[in-house]
Amino acid sequence: MIETLPLYYDGKSQAAPSGSTLFTLNAPATGQPYAQVPLCGADTVDQVVRSAQAAFPGWRDTPAVERARVLFRYRQILEGEADALARLVSHDHGKTLADAKGEVQRGIEVVEFACGMPTLLQGDAANDVARGIDCRTLRQPLGVCAGIVPFNFPVMVPMWMFPVAIAAGNVFVLKPSERVPRAGLRLAELFREAGLPPGVFNIVHGAREAVDALIAHPAVRAVSFVGSEPVARDVYRKAALQGKRVQALSGAKNHLVVMPDADLNKTVEGIMGGAYGSAGERCMAVSVVVAVGEAADPLVAKLRETAAALKVGPGEAPESEMGPLISAEHKARVTGYIEKGAAQKAQLVLDGRQHPRASGPGNFVGATLFDRVTPEMTLYREEIFGPVLSVVRAKTLAEAIGLVNANPFGNGAAIFTSSGAAARQFQHEVSAGMVGINVSVPVPLAFFPFSGWKNSFFGDLHATGKDGVQFYTETKVVTSRWFSGEAGAGKNMTIALR
Repeated sequence: MIETLPLYYDGKSQAAPSGSTLFTLNAPATGQPYAQVPLCGADTVDQVVRSAQAAFPGWRDTPAVERARVLFRYRQILEGEADALARLVSHDHGKTLADAKGEVQRGIEVVEFACGMPTLLQGDAANDVARGIDCRTLRQPLGVCAGIVPFNFPVMVPMWMFPVAIAAGNVFVLKPSERVPRAGLRLAELFREAGLPPGVFNIVHGAREAVDALIAHPAVRAVSFVGSEPVARDVYRKAALQGKRVQALSGAKNHLVVMPDADLNKTVEGIMGGAYGSAGERCMAVSVVVAVGEAADPLVAKLRETAAALKVGPGEAPESEMGPLISAEHKARVTGYIEKGAAQKAQLVLDGRQHPRASGPGNFVGATLFDRVTPEMTLYREEIFGPVLSVVRAKTLAEAIGLVNANPFGNGAAIFTSSGAAARQFQHEVSAGMVGINVSVPVPLAFFPFSGWKNSFFGDLHATGKDGVQFYTETKVVTSRWFSGEAGAGKNMTIALR
């Protein structure tokens, strides 16, 4: 009998209420079931949020340096558990061990950033803004914060959120993806080992009903979301209408421009990781290469040769360079896009449906490459979220930049070139929140914001970096005046700033 996963609140694992709908988890590499996750409703969400709410006053009043010490211990524990977490992610998600280890490390880097919260919370001060009057700002926590996260990064994306929120003095309720919830539970258990008080970090499982309940709960002050564009729009609209803080990270269609002077081998190496890493299931995946001028033919030939040689297999196998997709349903969706691309007369250079793994057990699709894709094609317009790369040909850099800027998404864009002038023009003119110059996946380190633009982000303050600190705190301005001596105690009590 496979296990039913618990919730986590009041500082411990707890069984979901009887009668909860159960969702069966199947290993992406084999299709075999290994656990069940309860899909909780509004009553259970309320119970978990109330646990967090009760813990808030005590955690808020804990000095920032003491909160930081818990984060330091958490970081040390995570370092020791990194390989085990990566194996868990690889099994549940399907990504290779190398990708999973990279994900865990990027999550730990956010904890390292959050350890500096005593400094990050420092405000501003000015004496004598008027006669005898001083003014200063304080950054204070919001209260209960919620995180709703996708399946593709079950460690890193939650850790964009809760370490910063908790270090700032908030309490947190995480709703992991129902497809990969075990990593979130393990993160909660390890945080308890670090000395985090009960109720500060909590986990509730579920799908649409749980998400709606978190957004609607009056005690939830802020909502962080990562997922598809339609859901991100919906989350942003619902949360913002209720006056909550909201950051909703959305879909993407990331372009990589290749100039004729780019180093071919280094460029192809970067594209391989950007397009086919994590089987393309990431919002910063390179899904479109724009080949400028004479760069196109040698680039496509080299891409085909290299992509065809990728070792596709179970993520847990050390030799695998690309693992399976998350589910049979998603595999069908990705192969459907390949069919549409071929039907719309894009040139199918490499067909992942023909890979030997694609016809066996598991959710495998091989690396797929299309050439001569045009902007009106479905391949180009929609986010595929799989190992499918489209090559578009442009005559000039200006035309390539125009393609990027016309796209409704704006997460990331990159250029590979040996020209400083071309790189400078690109970074100045391109409409994307994260730009790479000879870097295919320009995801910033934790002390910078994950800065999507256009339809890739709904909100004002981004995840991680100083934006993250500001998102999970609010500013209080204190204006003070003190009277000296008994004689002045009752005089001139009206403060006039001029």
